[in-house]
Amino acid sequence: MRTARRFTIAGRVQGVFFRESTRRVAESLNITGHAINLSNGNVEVLACGESAAIDELAEWLKDGPRMASVDSVAAEEVDATLAERFTTG
Repeated sequence: MRTARRFTIAGRVQGVFFRESTRRVAESLNITGHAINLSNGNVEVLACGESAAIDELAEWLKDGPRMASVDSVAAEEVDATLAERFTTG
């Protein structure tokens, strides 16, 4: 079942290749959406795809790439969007 979830990741997540690494993982799971830096230092990830794939991405987001230090990951279900690919903004 196709679904969408918005994640807000807090910690040392900017300047550590978090968005690009998230894009690579998302694409490997056939997830579309985006990863963007927020002005407060957090990263927002919008993930659209199969529920099981989004669950797998959610687990990866808890640690992120090697240089990141994730303090928390908040998630909320959102209306599924029709994004054609995964972007970093």
